[in-house]
Amino acid sequence: MHMTAYIAMLFALIGTLFLGGWTGAALLAGKPERASFSERGHLAVALLVLFASGIMLWALVTRNYSFHNVFAHVDNGLELAYVVTAFWAGSEGSLLFWELCMALCGAVFAFTPGYRALSERTRAFFWVFFFVVNGFFLLMLTCWVNPFMQAVPTPPDGRGMNPLLRNPGMIFHPPLLLLGYAMYVIPGCAALAGALSGQTREWITATRNWNILSWTFLSAGIILGGWWSYMELGWGGYWAWDPVENASLIPWCTGTAFLHTAIVGARRNALARTNIVIMAVTYALCVFGTYLVRSGVVESLHAFGEGGVAAPLLSFILFLVGVSFAAAWVARPGEQRSLGDLVSREGLLLIVAWVLIALGAIIGLGTMWPVVSKLWSAKPVGLDAGFYNRVCLPLFAVLVLLFSACPWLGWKQGLRDRRGLLVAAAAFVVSGGAFLALGYRLPLALVGAAGAVSCMVTALLAVGLLPEARTRKSLAAYVVHLGLGLMALGVAFSGPYQTTAEKEINAGESFQVAGYTVTLKDVHEKSSPHMAQLIAEMEVSRNGEAVGVVRPERRMYRGYDQAFAEVSVIPGLGDEIFAVLLGVEQNGLTTVKVNVNPLVNWIWIGGVIFCVAPLFLLRYRKGGDGE
Repeated sequence: MHMTAYIAMLFALIGTLFLGGWTGAALLAGKPERASFSERGHLAVALLVLFASGIMLWALVTRNYSFHNVFAHVDNGLELAYVVTAFWAGSEGSLLFWELCMALCGAVFAFTPGYRALSERTRAFFWVFFFVVNGFFLLMLTCWVNPFMQAVPTPPDGRGMNPLLRNPGMIFHPPLLLLGYAMYVIPGCAALAGALSGQTREWITATRNWNILSWTFLSAGIILGGWWSYMELGWGGYWAWDPVENASLIPWCTGTAFLHTAIVGARRNALARTNIVIMAVTYALCVFGTYLVRSGVVESLHAFGEGGVAAPLLSFILFLVGVSFAAAWVARPGEQRSLGDLVSREGLLLIVAWVLIALGAIIGLGTMWPVVSKLWSAKPVGLDAGFYNRVCLPLFAVLVLLFSACPWLGWKQGLRDRRGLLVAAAAFVVSGGAFLALGYRLPLALVGAAGAVSCMVTALLAVGLLPEARTRKSLAAYVVHLGLGLMALGVAFSGPYQTTAEKEINAGESFQVAGYTVTLKDVHEKSSPHMAQLIAEMEVSRNGEAVGVVRPERRMYRGYDQAFAEVSVIPGLGDEIFAVLLGVEQNGLTTVKVNVNPLVNWIWIGGVIFCVAPLFLLRYRKGGDGE
């Protein structure tokens, strides 16, 4: 089975290289119609990748430990749900999953109306770029990170999955993130193809659904990753500005910027070169994300470590970026319309895009700072969360304020609806004053929270005041902004106003945190063949009334010498009680940490809205993609 799967991937690589050469030769011969052969040929490539991936999945489900990838991430006691997720738990499997998604996306795109709406020349260029990208990933999987390596002799049991990954978030977070990365290959290659073929505007319409889905999956993956960090790592937060967390946020920033510049490009026939560069670079940044995870260039809790792919990945990223700018340079978009005033809807959309690009650049530079600082220092210097919070959070607050004002401006210049803008401004002032009166005085949190309220008021009010906002497409866009406002409100309060108490207490003792009384009722042990659990039972009350019970744990998994924390929460739309068991001494003295996180669940509620609403932006009618 090992050799069968490997040979399938090898033939997929050979087929991709052949098809890329065939399509390139057809373009050079001035016969782009021959690229139709590449469409059918890629179906065979996709089937080969699917076949090899099926072998890997079967090996996981049957716990075939002769596959080293299975041995490294599965054991006899692992639940079936996590056995399946082991497909993307490691470096080799996650890269195989990315390639599988990318190959299937290419096969599906060839049958969409949007693809058929492109000219034959654009389609041919699309396949050239797609085969280059697909070929590189297949080369990595057959040379540097072969997921089908054989373990000799076959072990009777596996090492098992890292306990930190045994969380429901693991089932959804990585595949959604990788699917978002993979799907960006379609608009990325289409942008380059449109630049060289002369269809500098048509590719945006043709790949509209792909852009929306890529962004949606990437957003969902990031938000689920934040929830996983919050629930599993036990440090009490949802975003630590870890390099691997940042790796996914960087292409999200540029991808979100494109969603806004594409509106101007499609509506006004403008920004042709800008849109080409932003989209093509967005896919390059997706690859940069996997470079950070696999290169060992920066230290991270989530990184796989150096796997011998750092130099190939970095070379490929530089190639993609170079090709992106070169394609935009040679593009001939024809006559472009002039843009509106800065104080107009077009102007604010551009400001939103540039703020997002600036955020991506700052996060990227901060993430790579340990590498950059080596140029003048023998000891690399990393940037802590404080840097990102000081620099990035104000820019995110500015974005929320821009979304509050944008709908009320005319497309070219001036105000469109003075009432709406006045109500949005009044919502900002009144909510800011209310928060100030309630004792919330941190400037950034205050502005962010008031801006979030204003953004939500704008989203709701626009539906009532603006007739065009009542279409399905516009409604979905405003609901996305509503979800963003809810998330911004949660971020503004949950971090700056989090209250923490870490105490050493005995059973029966109590302590206070943010007006809540926490009483340790009992500490007991529980064991199973796969792990030993130490459980602290704590009762939480306020003003003499019971709020609930938290049961945080310390777990020792078979095969691991390290104890892992399992947090326990009492959820709420106001305060959430978050408890962690840090340890127990032999004399019974128990160390616990309890956080009171205000409005943190609005981040997850807003995140769900934020990720579901874009699905209503998709075009479902006949001819959808191509409209």
